[in-house]
Amino acid sequence: MIFYEIKISYTRQTGEDNPAAVKETYLVEGLTCADIENRLIEEIKPLISGEWEVKSCKQVQFYDLIPNPGGDRWYKARVEMITVEDNGKETRKAVSIYVQAGNVTEANKTLHQALSNLDCEVVSITRSPILEVFRAV
Repeated sequence: MIFYEIKISYTRQTGEDNPAAVKETYLVEGLTCADIENRLIEEIKPLISGEWEVKSCKQVQFYDLIPNPGGDRWYKARVEMITVEDNGKETRKAVSIYVQAGNVTEANKTLHQALSNLDCEVVSITRSPILEVFRAV
């Protein structure tokens, strides 16, 4: 799976005469930034009005994506995967995992449940700026 982190900015009407500049970050699965931009704009066009601008689009790599329909935020976890070779040498590889949850405690619980059968150590969990994830159809 190839995912891109795309940041857009636009002006949102917050009241009758109070427009506000908004910057949002999305994680979108696709092949190229051009495809991602077009797809994202189609997804969110009903939600925005006026001018919008793509600020950045970059490919991101991560180990896994753990969605949770009950969660409204995305958290990025740094996890060390532990492997023990035949000679007894322990190797640790740091990976990123995105977890959807309502708060950091729930993210930690969801992450531990998803990784219960793996030998790993959660190093950190931080709130991600990602507002929503769009998977390939």
